Amino acid sequence: MSDTSQQLEVWCTGEDWCPITSTATLIGKKWHTVVLHRLLAKGPLGFNALQDEIGGISSKVLSDVLADLEEKQLVNREIVNEKPVRVEYSLTELGESLEPVIQAMADWGKTHLTAAGDEDSSIA
Repeated sequence: MSDTSQQLEVWCTGEDWCPITSTATLIGKKWHTVVLHRLLAKGPLGFNALQDEIGGISSKVLSDVLADLEEKQLVNREIVNEKPVRVEYSLTELGESLEPVIQAMADWGKTHLTAAGDEDSSIA
């Protein structure tokens, strides 16, 4: 991406592994990629709709994840002026740019992971 206003600062400048580590740090927490994946697949969603789309995530954890992704400039939080007023979450341009990364993770997982509880290893 050539637009420097859409670039994030890294902590390990100059190392060839730095972009990988920085990206993993940015999205590598358990629920971060799930939230990004659901917003990529479904588009903008309200808090409750997003929680329903994910399943298994508490309100507190989802709230924390969304705040972190917003701070990292990957998610927008917009107050929708309806009655009742509601909040909607969507991906920023920077967040949308992660689509090939998230899709590659999904494709790799479908190819190389087995269902939980299989007698074999969880990696095929």
